[in-house]
Amino acid sequence: MNYDHIFNQAIERLHAEGRYRVFIDILRNKGAYPNARCFAGHNGPKPITVWCSNDYLAMGQHPKVIEAMEQALHDVGAGSGGTRNIGGNTHYHVDLERELADLHGKDGALLFTSGYVSNDATLSTLAKILPGCVIFSDELNHASMIAGIRNSGAEKRVFRHNDVEHLEQLLAETDPALPKLIAFESVYSMEGDVAPIHAICDLAEKYNALTYIDEVHAVGMYGPRGGGITDRDEAAHRIDIIEGTLGKAFGVMGGYIAADTRIIDVIRSYAPGFIFTTSLSPVLVAGVLASVRHLKGSSVEREAQQASAAFLKASFANAGLPVMESTTHIVPLMVGDPVRAKKISDVLLAEYGVYVQPINYPTVPRGTERLRFTPGPAHTEAMMTELTAALVEIWQRLDLQLAA
Repeated sequence: MNYDHIFNQAIERLHAEGRYRVFIDILRNKGAYPNARCFAGHNGPKPITVWCSNDYLAMGQHPKVIEAMEQALHDVGAGSGGTRNIGGNTHYHVDLERELADLHGKDGALLFTSGYVSNDATLSTLAKILPGCVIFSDELNHASMIAGIRNSGAEKRVFRHNDVEHLEQLLAETDPALPKLIAFESVYSMEGDVAPIHAICDLAEKYNALTYIDEVHAVGMYGPRGGGITDRDEAAHRIDIIEGTLGKAFGVMGGYIAADTRIIDVIRSYAPGFIFTTSLSPVLVAGVLASVRHLKGSSVEREAQQASAAFLKASFANAGLPVMESTTHIVPLMVGDPVRAKKISDVLLAEYGVYVQPINYPTVPRGTERLRFTPGPAHTEAMMTELTAALVEIWQRLDLQLAA
């Protein structure tokens, strides 16, 4: 058996399809986001502008967050010391879970090391606890949700994206006596669209199903206190489990679920992805705690980010660039080819100092490859105008179609 040959073939397939991923070597400039330094392909650091960060509100740069992390570091040290049940539970963790439960109007919350882990661990555990559970999953759900459903061993029924009629058809065809769980997202990050939450909740009540919503691209971003789309649309009380991340709009790291205390206790007690994992460093938790508390009381960052997103969408559209329709802060630009998407990304970085990663299969379906821009509060109109001009020049250089 020639193992090296097999591994080489696997990598070559990615190169041949234009899907080989390159991680850019950069450092962000503290206090000057979205400015950063790139260390790839030249001598010494080159100034660049970051356009694809999920730190949507630049809270990873916020003075309150940095100060809280510095204080925690000098108060308790760097690491957590273990799993939550063996030395890794701190007062920071307890405080943050209370804060997150309050954010979503739930009785309890549970921290995980990432949003991926929170989805995988919760969905896989929940379905195992419910005998014969059938999970109804939106076709565009994140890979972590798909992994959790697969790892649960439960029967899965996939409904067409945001199609409540198809969802009801599948629910109606299922044995009424079986436990049911509807899993979906609030904001779909590659499309930039939003789920019909109340309509899905109506079906959940009609067919006696639990609801599980992934709010990772919405927490901090929407609602009067940053509780996400369920906060904005006053739907949180209708959702059984709300899952979120601490590494996007909150600017640090981690994941969580918020639900009633019975569900929280079940996941805490049964999920291997929680039980056997070293807990988040209290330094990180302290930073998130400061971020959540700040965004509960401040809408300045959210409003500035939405204004930037609206300006960039209009700028792209007016220039004839193929910006995809989006009702959220996500600004996707359709390319439709992995090689060209990578080429545009490379030219932007090398010639214009613009950092945006191409989004290829399996993150999006083949033939829908795109660039995904996430303008933030600190991206100026001048920056966005320059970005648009750069993209138009590259589009023309590569003989790509611009709208009239």
